[in-house]
Amino acid sequence: MKDERERRPETPAESDGTTGLFTALGKMLKLLRERKGLTQREFGQLVGYGPDAISSMERGVRIIRPEVLEQADGLLDAGGLFRQAIPEVREAMGRVRTRHPEWYRGYAALEAEAVELHHYSNHAVHGLLQTPEHAHAVFAKRRPLLSEETIEKRVADRITRQQIFERWPAPVVSYVIEEVVLERPIGGREVHTAQLQRLLMVSTMRSVEIQVMPTRVEDHPNLGSAFNLLTPKKHPQVAYTEAQGYPRLITDPEEVRKIAERYGIMRAMALSPTETRRLIEKKLEEL
Repeated sequence: MKDERERRPETPAESDGTTGLFTALGKMLKLLRERKGLTQREFGQLVGYGPDAISSMERGVRIIRPEVLEQADGLLDAGGLFRQAIPEVREAMGRVRTRHPEWYRGYAALEAEAVELHHYSNHAVHGLLQTPEHAHAVFAKRRPLLSEETIEKRVADRITRQQIFERWPAPVVSYVIEEVVLERPIGGREVHTAQLQRLLMVSTMRSVEIQVMPTRVEDHPNLGSAFNLLTPKKHPQVAYTEAQGYPRLITDPEEVRKIAERYGIMRAMALSPTETRRLIEKKLEEL
């Protein structure tokens, strides 16, 4: 049953008229995978994705990213077929229109063009850092319940936003994440392990710094809520918060300054990026 408040979900390229490309690639991927005798889970392990993500790719619900096509070409003996499609896929990815709930589109548009992005997360992994499986687990447990097609749409939209890490010149991105976020095994052990590994991977990007705020810290300048600070190109910095589904885009300079001040203090109090990586590695060893 469809959610009454949701329109029929679009595939990643439907809005740009290139749905045929991803549908065809998905069918070829499935055919060659099955010829190799691989399950979706086995193939996913080889390319770094879960079975749900592979299923979405094969059905054209989700874009098959260039790095997956590159790996699939060799793993499935495609003979260059997938590699030849990479330029067209990159072009289509550049034209993908962000498809979020209406209330979120203003922020999403600013995020896509931002030159700086700074995030504070106090209870959940930020959307730009989530794996597809983690995102699916988050949406699947949301109340009131969402339909499966709505969940798939939301996951696809969230992963599409992560293209921001591939932009050049790259935006400056930083995160302050509460330690408890690393301890909550959303989706179970396997999904949580992959999520921590993704945090490690993103933390190695030159334009990204991830810092953890240890739970043992006795003083804290922000016990309110999570927030984002972003600087759109050629525009002043703005802030974004959301609580219980109620979003707020803050543009008043003085209000933004106060939030930026709190964020600066938190960065000074948090573990350094190097210390943060060591902590995540330790938590992975303990799983």
